[in-house]
Amino acid sequence: QVHQVQSGGGLGQAGGALRLSCAASGLTFSSYGGGWFRQGPGKEREFVASICETRDRTYYADSVEGRFAISRDNTKNTVYLQMNSLKPENTAVYYCAADLWYYRNNPATYDYWGQGTQVTVSL
Repeated sequence: QVHQVQSGGGLGQAGGALRLSCAASGLTFSSYGGGWFRQGPGKEREFVASICETRDRTYYADSVEGRFAISRDNTKNTVYLQMNSLKPENTAVYYCAADLWYYRNNPATYDYWGQGTQVTVSL
């Protein structure tokens, strides 16, 4: 059975930083691209960032490019999202996801999801 357990997040201040982690089990982690998505109040789930299974290619939404960084450690089966220069509009529930052999920006293509983590950014 596949599990993706998220940790981190919580309350941050504008201009500050938070880090999210997503630890996977029950799958061949190195065969999956990793993605982060978010869903704000009353909004659809949107793409944030993704990383290929070999760690050498990443993809970011324009709104977070240069401020957020996705990474992974295949020895720990974990994907990370470092969020810097936070803004109040980054407030959302963040989800990690696994995409077999790809790292696309469409949530419908992902196979497994984490439980979601609330990130709240205050002024």
